[in-house]
Amino acid sequence: MPLSKLNKLTPQEEQVILHKGTQAPFSGEYDDHTKSGIYQCRRCDAPLYYSKDKFHSGCGWPSFDDEIDGAVKRVADTDGRRIEIVCASCGGHLGHLFEGEQLTAKNTRHCVNSISMKFKDSSNFKKAYFAGGCFWGVEYWFDKIQGVIEARSGYMGGHTLNPTYQDICNKDTGHLEVVEVLYESNIVTFKDLTRLFFNTHNPSQKNGQGPDIGSQYLSAIFYNDKQELEIVKELISELEAKKIEVATKLIEASKHKFYVAEDYHQNYYKKKNQIPYCHSMIERLK
Repeated sequence: MPLSKLNKLTPQEEQVILHKGTQAPFSGEYDDHTKSGIYQCRRCDAPLYYSKDKFHSGCGWPSFDDEIDGAVKRVADTDGRRIEIVCASCGGHLGHLFEGEQLTAKNTRHCVNSISMKFKDSSNFKKAYFAGGCFWGVEYWFDKIQGVIEARSGYMGGHTLNPTYQDICNKDTGHLEVVEVLYESNIVTFKDLTRLFFNTHNPSQKNGQGPDIGSQYLSAIFYNDKQELEIVKELISELEAKKIEVATKLIEASKHKFYVAEDYHQNYYKKKNQIPYCHSMIERLK
């Protein structure tokens, strides 16, 4: 999700977020908060934590045992003893990280100030699934769209359980490299996402994408329902009217499980500070 303009903060919020203060324990609105949704940075709106990773630690501050991939940065605290956690997008102070407490199976506690976050419920959250060659590049472009909460690289469409990257490359698993897009449907539509998909890869290539040749790199959309299928067909018709022969496969998502790829594949270009080598913006559809 791209960094939006920074939000105006109250003096109390500035004290914690900018000047690394600490909110009084048991005083924050999210300490005992249990609704389903996502916690965002109060300063820049970047997604930080899923509600499913929140747990009650009894410490007086919201506690999470995991973060959204790439959302939180760890830095050495000025006290020389603790690990500070900040928003990876804007650098705003969140709290501290503690490990080894045996409070959850992940043995990690992000101790976060409520005032550093704001909550958005999941009523408008939807998922979409796109395959367009190497998932690094596909993920790169979806992550730039306002309304996209998270884009995750993974595998989908095959016939083996729990495939690994080595399986995809060396065995006939039938899986494609797929990106799962979690988005807010009241901000960005499935049609918007599909249009971006067709504009950032070559939908006419039949044997892969760019220099990446092989069945795992084929172009495909895994549709969730009839409405999505009709939207895809409508956009394909527009491409065909422009004499573009579309090779994109249309696959029913409910018949296939999405497997999240290994950690080193997630946010690949962001981590490398690079741009995709085989995915670029070409306006095939407006």
